[in-house]
Amino acid sequence: MEESSIKQSRQKFLLWGAVVLSSVTVFKFLTGSKKKKNDNTIKMLTQDGKLVEINRDLLVSSGKKISNDELKQWIKK
Repeated sequence: MEESSIKQSRQKFLLWGAVVLSSVTVFKFLTGSKKKKNDNTIKMLTQDGKLVEINRDLLVSSGKKISNDELKQWIKK
């Protein structure tokens, strides 16, 4: 009699464990990652190697590509 009650309690424990594990997994899947992605920023490196995010509105762009000579002069500075 005692052995059957141990089996039943083990089965209940395993069943409840599976239910809890699956419900946590389903909950995480349904909620997903609510990472706020701001498409209005650009990631850039500073001169000392730090990664920063800059708002696109703050960048001024002439729309013109620089030449290799201009790039080489800029790097030498």
